[in-house]
Formats: sequence, C-alpha cells, structure tokens
Amino acid sequence: MATSGKAFDFNLFKRLMRYTSPYKGYFWFVAISAILISGFSVLQPILLEYIIDDSIVPKDYENLIFYVSIIGVLLLLETIFQLSFTYYSNWLGFHVIRDLRVKLFDKILNFKMQYFDKSSVGRLTTRAVNDIETIASIFSQGLFTIASDLLKMLVILAFMFYRSWELTLIVLAVFPLILYATRLFQKAMKKAFEDVRNQIANLNSFVQEHLSGMKIVQLFVREDSEFKQFDAINNKHKKAWIKTVWYTSIFFAVTEMLASITIGLIMWYGGLQAVEGSALTLGITVAFIQLAKMLFRPLNQIADKFNTLQMGMVAADRIFTILDTEAEIKDKGATPLTSVTGQISFKDVHFGYNADEEVIKGISFEVQPNQTVALVGATGAGKSTIINLLSRFYEINSGTIAIDQKDIKDIPLKDLRTTIAVVLQDVFLFADTILNNITLKNPEITEADVIEAAKDIGIHDFILSLPNGYHYNVKERGSMLSSGQRQLISFLRAYVSNPEILILDEATSSVDSYSEQLIQNATEKITQNRTSIVIAHRLATVKKADVIIVMDNGHIVEQGTHQSLLQIENGYYRNLYEVQFMAEEVEQ
Repeated sequence: MATSGKAFDFNLFKRLMRYTSPYKGYFWFVAISAILISGFSVLQPILLEYIIDDSIVPKDYENLIFYVSIIGVLLLLETIFQLSFTYYSNWLGFHVIRDLRVKLFDKILNFKMQYFDKSSVGRLTTRAVNDIETIASIFSQGLFTIASDLLKMLVILAFMFYRSWELTLIVLAVFPLILYATRLFQKAMKKAFEDVRNQIANLNSFVQEHLSGMKIVQLFVREDSEFKQFDAINNKHKKAWIKTVWYTSIFFAVTEMLASITIGLIMWYGGLQAVEGSALTLGITVAFIQLAKMLFRPLNQIADKFNTLQMGMVAADRIFTILDTEAEIKDKGATPLTSVTGQISFKDVHFGYNADEEVIKGISFEVQPNQTVALVGATGAGKSTIINLLSRFYEINSGTIAIDQKDIKDIPLKDLRTTIAVVLQDVFLFADTILNNITLKNPEITEADVIEAAKDIGIHDFILSLPNGYHYNVKERGSMLSSGQRQLISFLRAYVSNPEILILDEATSSVDSYSEQLIQNATEKITQNRTSIVIAHRLATVKKADVIIVMDNGHIVEQGTHQSLLQIENGYYRNLYEVQFMAEEVEQ
C-alpha cells in the first residue's frame, strides 16, 4: 500500500502495470513513440547550430535549403508520432481502467451486506468512477511523458557536454537547486492530493446521501442547516485544491526564475566568446539557449506530470484497498440443490452484526415443505435478521441453517438464492421499465411469462392502467409509483421467478385499501404450494399461517398455531394479540 511518507510507491506501480499485460504491443508502441518524439525534438536545436554556422553566416543558400528540408521531415515525423502517442496512450489508459472497473464492480457485487452497512455509498461511487478515471491519466499524461522527458534531458546533456563543457557547467550550476525544489514539490503534492481525494469522497458521499433523503430534509425544514453543512464540506474541498495550486505556483515561479538566470548567463558568456572569435560560435550559443529551454521545460513538465502520476497512484491505492478487502461470502458450496422440497431448519443459531453484540441468541426451529410460517414480535426482535441469514447475506457466528437437510454453507450461493425469493418491506426499483424491474433482464423470463404471472396474482389490470403498461419507466427508486404499487411490482418479481421458498416482509401499513386488498390477494396466491416465511404485520396473515413463531430480543419465546398460542395464559403472543391484533379487528 502507498504511504504518505513515500513520494512514490514502486510496488503499487508494478501492481498497476500488470494490468497492461493484455496490451503489451500497444504499451511498447506508445513507449517507442515517446522515445522517438523526444529524439526528433532534440535534433531541431542541434540542426539550428549548423544552419547558423554553416549556412547563414557563410551565406550558403544550398546548405540552408538542405538543413531546412531535414527539419521539415523531422517536424512531419514528430507530428505523426505525436498523434499516435496521444491516441494510443489514451487508448491504453482507458482499456486498463475498463478492466479495473470491471474487476472492482465484480468484487463489490460479492461483498457481504455487512460491508455495505459500514461503507458509504458515496465513497464507493467515488472509487468506482472518479478514482478509476484518474488512473487513466497515468498512461495518457504521466508515465510515458515522464520517461520521454527524462530521456530527452539525458540526450540534451550528453550533446551539451560534447559541444561545450563551459556552457554546460553554467547550466548544471543551477540544476541542483531545481532538483531540490522538485523533490520538495513532489512530497508536498503527494500529501495535498491525498487530501483532495478525501475531500472529493466526502463531498460525493454528502451529496448522494442528501439527494436520496431530500424528502426528509424538506419535511423537517432542514434546508438551511444542510446547506450550511454542504457549504462547509465544499469549502474544505476548495481549500484542498487551492493548496495544490499554491504549491504549483511557487514551484513554477522558482524554476522559471532559475531558467531565465541560466539563459542570461549563456547569452552573456557565449556571446562574449563569439565576439572574441573563440571556438564558441554564434550557432553554438543559440543552440545552447534552445537546449537549455528544452532542458528546463521537461523538468517543469516532469514535476507537473509527476503530480498527474501521483494523483493516479493515490487513486490506484484506494482501488487496490477495496480489491484487497476480504469481505466476500465464501462460496465453497459443492452440494447443488435439486428437487427442492422447501424444508428449512435452524439449529442453535447465534449471530450478531457486531462481534460483541448478539442479535440472534441460539434459536432453533423447523419449517416443513409447503408450510407458511409467520414471524411476529416487537421491532428489533430479530425477525428480519432471520431472512438475511437464510439468504446468506450475513454469516452466522455458530449453529446450522439447512435447506432439505443440507447446510446452506455447502450449497452454491447461486443455487441457494435461486431457490429463495424475497419480497422486502422497503421495495427497491431501478430507473427502468416495469418489465425490466420484474425480470431484472433475465433472458429466461419472457414478457408473456410476466403477463401471465400478473394475471395469476391479480395485478395485470393495474399495470395496464399505467402509461405504456409493462414498458412504463418508474424512474429512480420507482418514484413514479406509490408505495403500494411498488410493493405489487415486488410481489410479481418474486412470483415470476417461481421460487421453492418464499420470504415476505409484509408491508401494508402505509398503503391505500385498494392496494392492500391486491397485496393480500397476491400473498395468498404466491404462498400456495410453496414454503413461505412471512414477517407478519396484519392479522389476516397471522391467522392463516400454519405455524406462528413469536420472537423477543433474539429468542423464540413461543411457537404454535394461532389458536394454540391464544390458549397460553399471559403468553407473549396472546398479549400481543390483545394489544395489537384485536384493535385491528375492531377497526375492520
């Protein structure tokens, strides 16, 4: 991992370079193009010396045309290779980030729910979008241009020593100061860019969260307060960027001043020697002025490109941090589910979202094939947790959960989750058509299958009443539908997948009576002839359940049918029934 104390992390760089392996041919073409571009540009001031000394001073017209023609050819070649370099360096960068983004998203898809419980969606979005885009600049603006500039500087210095060691020493006298300034600049910018990336992540996270929760902000009249908080975060983001601008401004001002002093000394010493008729000719002096500019310009550019490279490396470090995170559900199951009957068993299951706090405390129960089991209990009793554990969204601490007497850890995750369909209380719909939200673009489920299933559970007419019917776009999170309508779509999504086991988190408390009736009819239809576990919020579901499991504080306190549980004197279910369900009967 990169550390803030290092100006550059070569291990991280080598790891990133492995992603160029599938594109070796393009990589080396870009590298060679960078070398040739530097060579062509260095030849121009060298030829300028010969034009002045061998053509202009002696007034040799033919020689002048010859050298000018050579420069013209070099400019043409430089243009061709510059075009190739620009295109293929960007091509390489975007192919690498495509591969990285695919790998990152695949990694995120397989994380446990516990990872998302503790991770900001805005930060993950920043990693998958902004940070990966930044990595592309390593190839388009950083790596190859730095290598090209370094090579150009070595060639220039070699030629300068060859032509005049006196003028070269004048140039080199300033060099240590520029190198020292560059080193300080690199270290300062490394820390500055880490701060920039943190502030971008904070800003993305805040904006994403508050756009999603805008209704709450407006309902509780928190616009002014949230705006002030956003302004503070945005101000920190601005200051982080301004710090990088400040460092850059100082560095370039210092290097430009030193470069100008060097050129002035070359003009003074070289001009003096040319006037006195020494070996230092006017052509050499002019060539050295051009070469000095070319020497200092790459040095400034290297610092600038190093900033780009550094930002890309900081981004790569963040991406690899996620890729190195061990948060996947271990899918080592080798026992496929075939001919599922739907028998479920929990045996002494313990679980906690945090290591030091158990939510499920040693529960055991069995669900027989085709039974409907209702889970009832106060909020926080552990009902929804049971759903999460059965689907292996979380790993249990101890105990065993089995389907058809097969431990779910031994069942491939794909088999397990294909067998189970879940209708959650908080329905999530994508910004897409109703049809795609139902099928989730599964090619095995046709529109005809969806229409037939909708008719089966009695919601076909409701869907047809919407503009464009099954092709109606519900927008982000299904905002164009009511909560009851979203719930009906969720029921149909579960039903059309034809699961052997159905889990329902009933949610009819906040829907209109028409939608509630449709949901109750849909519930009766889709629970027929399949094992069903229902978190019950309504009396109708409780009464019709084959078994009622009563939970309190992570324990099963009672279990039985509706009538048998009512017979228990001072029983938990009986008290719950009298307080909650009898009041419901009176309302009805």
